[in-house]
Amino acid sequence: MSTKPFRFSLQSFNTDSPRSWRNLISKTEDLGYSTFFLADHFLSPGPALEGTFHPPQTVASVPAIAMALEQTSTLRVGCRVFCNDYRHPVILAKEAATMDYLSGGRLEFGLGAGWIRAEYEAAGLPFDEFPERYARFTETVHAYKAFMSGEPLEIEGAFIKWSGFSGTPAPTQSPYPPLMIGGGSKKILEFAGAEADIVSLNFNNRAGMLGPDGMNSGMAAATARKVDWIKSGAGDRFDEIELEIGAYNTVVTDHQQPTAAAIGDALGMSADDILSHPHCLIGSIDYICEELERRRATYGISYIAVLDDGENNMVEAFAPVVARLAGK
Repeated sequence: MSTKPFRFSLQSFNTDSPRSWRNLISKTEDLGYSTFFLADHFLSPGPALEGTFHPPQTVASVPAIAMALEQTSTLRVGCRVFCNDYRHPVILAKEAATMDYLSGGRLEFGLGAGWIRAEYEAAGLPFDEFPERYARFTETVHAYKAFMSGEPLEIEGAFIKWSGFSGTPAPTQSPYPPLMIGGGSKKILEFAGAEADIVSLNFNNRAGMLGPDGMNSGMAAATARKVDWIKSGAGDRFDEIELEIGAYNTVVTDHQQPTAAAIGDALGMSADDILSHPHCLIGSIDYICEELERRRATYGISYIAVLDDGENNMVEAFAPVVARLAGK
């Protein structure tokens, strides 16, 4: 299995002020994280969001990414992941190329098919059945790569019809800013294996909301099955792919068992389920480092995202893991 060096990212949804946002980005760079990620959601607190069990996102992703790139000099920045249905694909491709060009090649470009039904409905966007969202998404991936080539575009797809122009500006990274595809279904992950540079292992969010169904779809055996789907799609190029995962429940603590038990009780799982769950990291710094090395050996996952919600100070709490493992 993979021996790729570890990389770590910090993902943030919220900020209470521009100053705290800038401070968080600076700390992320100073403490050795590889990447600062946003998500691509827009719901504020309210009835539409409550039923999703998803955190609100304070800032819009594209301008926040651009400002984070401008503020930093080595940090990679991106979206984990852009929702394909939230903006016209040619606009997103040009924005991505521009951010990579102006930053000297520090953008990571993530894309997914979209999944929070209530967010679509709250904004008046049609939430089509998965086969149609998937078809639009795959066309966008191919169109993104074509745009980044700078060659004249002649695309006549079911959803994307571009002709008579070339993609500009040329991104700094060649052939394009690394493409991350995120998802949890067999079709998405097989496609990601064939097309992505980075595959972000996520829950199967078929319910259109966070909850036990999604959490169960990310357990240890299910994650191993997802890696097999990626391998199936990748074929001979599997060793070129970086596998990434969000450790959504990360708690640095010396009280591992009671903490895991409390999280498990809330989700209808045992403490052992939580401790072995690839989307959870609970325990001491020593334990977390050992567990990440075990998971890399087991699944090939070497790229880890942790969440800073503005209150848990995860950027500093997790920094000793980053210091110990990044690049190794």
